[in-house]
Amino acid sequence: MAKAVKAVSKTAKVSKAEEAPNTDTKVAVAADVKAEPKPAAAKAPAKKVTAKKAVAKKPAAAAKAPAKAAAKPAAKPAAKPAATRKPAATKPVAAAKPAAPASAASSALKIDIGISTADRAAVVKELSKVLADSYTVYLMTHNFHWNVTGPMFKTLHELFMTQYTELWQALDDIAERIRALGHYAPGTYAEFQKLSSITQPASVPDATTMIELLVKGNEALARTARAAFDRADSADDQPTADLLTQRLDVHEKNAWMLRSLLQ
Repeated sequence: MAKAVKAVSKTAKVSKAEEAPNTDTKVAVAADVKAEPKPAAAKAPAKKVTAKKAVAKKPAAAAKAPAKAAAKPAAKPAAKPAATRKPAATKPVAAAKPAAPASAASSALKIDIGISTADRAAVVKELSKVLADSYTVYLMTHNFHWNVTGPMFKTLHELFMTQYTELWQALDDIAERIRALGHYAPGTYAEFQKLSSITQPASVPDATTMIELLVKGNEALARTARAAFDRADSADDQPTADLLTQRLDVHEKNAWMLRSLLQ
């Protein structure tokens, strides 16, 4: 038993001896490592500035300097305070003269058409009555056109429209003739009421009464136009006489057509 133990211990020693490295070998390796020269550390190559580059850089720096200088605006000289001026003396404005009242005749230029001033005024007086009567008949006919009723509605509605349309256009012709004679034409309800010889109804009448009123209105207007024609004829005013002749024809015809509806 003791022999066996010894044999085992020998075997163990032999195996340890094999595992242990040779000290001589370690020393030799270390000596080789020390003897081997270490490579010198690589030094960074020094940057060489050539003469050309230096020359090129200098102008660039010089070019930047003016740009910076240009960026800064030059200081403006302080503005001198403006000299105070004394306010100019204002002249008093003259008071406007009151406008002269408008006269019946416009007097911008003297009218010389071969008819005396007195004759023109006399013709205008009659023409103004014709204008007032014409406007009154126009307004009454238009009123009846709107408000007529009954079995004859369509016939009267259309007839009244035809008559008031013609009258409306005639009003302009009469008023412009008054202006051509050098006077202002009447143009308000108040003036027409004073000048007109025709009375209007206060309420809406029936269809038959409407026809009767328009017959009387057209006949009255014809009488006014005839009186104005005589005055124009005596003044040798042919344009006015011609206009009144046309109006006489229209209103005498209107009265006849309306009168025929009552027979």
